[in-house]
Amino acid sequence: MNIHEHQAKKILKKYGVAVPEGIFALTVDDLIEKAKSLKTKKYVLKAQIHAGGRGKAGGVKILDNLEELKIAAKELLGKILVTHQTGPEGREVKRLYVEESSNIVKEFYLSCLIDRSSSKIAFISSDQGGMDIEEVAKNDPQKIVTTKVEMSDEISESDCKKIIKIFNLNDDIKNQAITLIKSIYKMFKNTDANMVEVNPLILTKDEKIICLDAKVNFDSNALFRHPEIIELRDLNEEDQTEIEASKHDLAYIKLDGSIGCMVNGAGLAMATMDIIKLYGKEPANFLDVGGGASKEKVSAALKLILSDKNVRGILINIFGGIMRCDVLAQGVVDAAKEINISVPLVVRLAGTNNKQGKEILDNAGLKIISAENLDDAAKKIVEAIE
Repeated sequence: MNIHEHQAKKILKKYGVAVPEGIFALTVDDLIEKAKSLKTKKYVLKAQIHAGGRGKAGGVKILDNLEELKIAAKELLGKILVTHQTGPEGREVKRLYVEESSNIVKEFYLSCLIDRSSSKIAFISSDQGGMDIEEVAKNDPQKIVTTKVEMSDEISESDCKKIIKIFNLNDDIKNQAITLIKSIYKMFKNTDANMVEVNPLILTKDEKIICLDAKVNFDSNALFRHPEIIELRDLNEEDQTEIEASKHDLAYIKLDGSIGCMVNGAGLAMATMDIIKLYGKEPANFLDVGGGASKEKVSAALKLILSDKNVRGILINIFGGIMRCDVLAQGVVDAAKEINISVPLVVRLAGTNNKQGKEILDNAGLKIISAENLDDAAKKIVEAIE
């Protein structure tokens, strides 16, 4: 689960990380009133959306006074911001954040994330922070250092020194940076975060290490332990079909293809998408219905798939283990009658009661194409939409 910059900074501050003082608001009037409390010569106005690249897209502005801030806020609130992470459709700015300006001497990059291949936490650091970190990674990769640390209650002093070595700081500032790394590690572990990114991390003229920007993502599977984090969820920033899917306990991710997929099990879903690509087409989604599928759940899944205007055909691929194929087949038939599916529908069933399931499909009086195996299913759905 992603959260906004202002929310991430509030959590980091709770763990002792230095961040600029700032306020957020949903209206311009509220923003200006709150901004009066900031002690700063200049105001930094930031659009709050779940995407990077805001600066290049005009989503970050530095203003000299409250009047300029008000004018800029009116222009930015409600604007569709298009960045390299939003896609061409962009994101509407529905909340704003203003913080005190900083006197920057040097910008660094710092992030930490779960490295699943090694079961460690990977810290990534660079002395080339700022908006163009992607270009640094592409053109000057030796400027980026990855340090993998063991999962433990605290991060060691030696690991902290390895992480910040590339920053080339003097001793006094180095101690600040070590304290910051320890605080971020503690926050990362205690909140079940997947990723914390600070870009840029800055050194100021008065020799302070400050997080000027922050992005945090949390493990959705661990949110039951953190009701205070669940409250930070902004549904306006999420895909509406994915929100609807979560209401029915469906794992759904929209993709760019034309063949909708309904599968039980993430591994089988990946294999299904792979074979669709093998036959020259692209999947329109990832959709895992899980171990049990009632008529209501199947119906909800089909409605989600059909809500995508790019879908020209649907492939249902079910391996019946916990889920019986006859129950799934009846759910598909009932849902198909209710929804009135107008695109080709191919169903492949295997496993428990698969013969009974196929009989239900064949006798339903619907235009459902039955497949013998996954290869056959992929061929049939590709042929059906051509």
